[in-house]
This record gives sequence, structure tokens and C-alpha cells, in this order.
Amino acid sequence: MPSLPVLKPHEVVALLAADPAAGLAEGQVGTVVSVLSPAAYLVEFMDEDGYTIAVCQVARQALLHLKHERVIAAVA
Repeated sequence: MPSLPVLKPHEVVALLAADPAAGLAEGQVGTVVSVLSPAAYLVEFMDEDGYTIAVCQVARQALLHLKHERVIAAVA
């Protein structure tokens, strides 16, 4: 399995699985606040009004990097 690309601060991500202890649902959208290591990030999750729901450490494999720019997908 290829390694996941390292994320940068301010990149937008989504949770691949719920984190009930933090009050976060699967698919919850957040922003990378800090890179703790290539495998761990500090991510802030906010509600639709911009209020912080949680700021927590999340493993890289638990995050989906969301992209706003045009990306050409490879055809298998």
C-alpha cells in the first residue's frame, strides 16, 4: 500500500471514522492546525456557524484530504 501524502497546516480534511469521545461523526470536516509528525495531526473541527466543536490529535490514516482544485483521476 502506498504511503499517504503529508498534510500541511490549513488543509481541509474529513474523518474516515467517527470519534464519539470527541463528539465527531464520520465525515466531519476539519482543518489541519499543526503537523505533529507525518503520521499525526492536530485538527480543528467547527460547526456551520464557525464555532469550534473539537481540536484533537488525529492519525493520518484516519483522515481524507479534501481538494478544491481540479484533479485528474488516473484511469485503471
